[in-house]
Amino acid sequence: MSRTPMALLSAADQERLRGLRRMKGVALGALLVMAIAFVIAFALEGQHPWLSYVRAAAEGGMVGALADWFAVTALFRHPLGLPIPHTAIIPNRKDEIGRSLGEFVETNFLSAEVVRTKLEQTEVARRLGEWLRQPVHAERVGAEGATVATAVLHALSDDDVRDVIADLARQNLVDPEWGPPAGAWLERIVDAGAHHGAVDLAVDSISTWLDANAHAFQGLVSRRLPSWVPGVAHRLVDDTVYREAVKFAHAVRADPRHPARIAIDGYLARLADRLQHDPTMRAKLENAKTGLFDSPRVAALAAEAWQAAKTGLIRSLDDPQSGLRTRAASAIADIGTRLTTDAALQSRVDGWVTDAAVFAVDRYRHDIASIITDTIERWDPAETTEKIELMVGRDLQYIRLNGTVVGALAGVAIFTVAHALIPV
Repeated sequence: MSRTPMALLSAADQERLRGLRRMKGVALGALLVMAIAFVIAFALEGQHPWLSYVRAAAEGGMVGALADWFAVTALFRHPLGLPIPHTAIIPNRKDEIGRSLGEFVETNFLSAEVVRTKLEQTEVARRLGEWLRQPVHAERVGAEGATVATAVLHALSDDDVRDVIADLARQNLVDPEWGPPAGAWLERIVDAGAHHGAVDLAVDSISTWLDANAHAFQGLVSRRLPSWVPGVAHRLVDDTVYREAVKFAHAVRADPRHPARIAIDGYLARLADRLQHDPTMRAKLENAKTGLFDSPRVAALAAEAWQAAKTGLIRSLDDPQSGLRTRAASAIADIGTRLTTDAALQSRVDGWVTDAAVFAVDRYRHDIASIITDTIERWDPAETTEKIELMVGRDLQYIRLNGTVVGALAGVAIFTVAHALIPV
């Protein structure tokens, strides 16, 4: 019987306890019925010979009831408190039972063949797709994901994030030397002529700006002339400089082989070579790079960018109507539709799930099964007995009841055969 107070048991255990008590009462009642029948039959069989059969049935019923009571009780405790050998089996062999149960589960349920066979018959991808394609489920998954992401963002320390970003930037951007890879990259661009488009864009932009900004040349050169030079000469010089600049820009734009273009090609080629082989140039680039990344303003900009990104993400994740949440739910529903309709994708996903599950079972099945063993080993023997008795004790009481009935039938059958074969 449970030693835990009724109020401390769960609702399910309380119901099991009530059922166990009822069946114990029924089994005890059957034993008492047999005992009363035996007493009456034993006392009156001299007057009524037919009561001999009742007495035989009652004797067999009592023997069967007592034997099965002993067997059931011996599982959980010592019958009548007597230390009879091979009784109180569960509390005395709790750890061994836990190990056996763990081995049974590991061998029969956590084998790769069992898991693979079950998953191959389950159609995981199709069922998951059918569930995800429903908008309410897609929104629910998106909401749960948003909740997790928001919790992660709140848990992150801004200082720690900035330190991580700084470490990653230094490890991947600052510490590696830029000169040789940048030179090799620039060399490939020059060799392939890929920079010509950028040159054309620059020349077009300059030419367009010159055509629209003639006034910008007024006084650009003439203000540097001596004061005694006439004003007409000033305007002439400025106009001449402007016209030459426009003419030069148009010439460069029109002639793919213009000397200025060739000069740019040569400069870029020399720059690519110096970046790869000139220690002085490489040192200048490294100093400029280091100065840029070590600038307090750059660090402040990085911190502001992270804070702005974090705030924006949290706001979008918290708002069910935000574009991020809406697009996430739509993407999840689309994935569900594809999982439902795309047989090839279903096959791949089912294969991934099955392989992952089989790998996990093969690698960790002993650890999984050890949860059963370790949990039972931590249980108190009395607690273990109570838990198991609550789970199966009600059904075991049927053994007592059946023993009573079977014993009664066996007793009357034996008495009948003996009475028929052995004359009195």
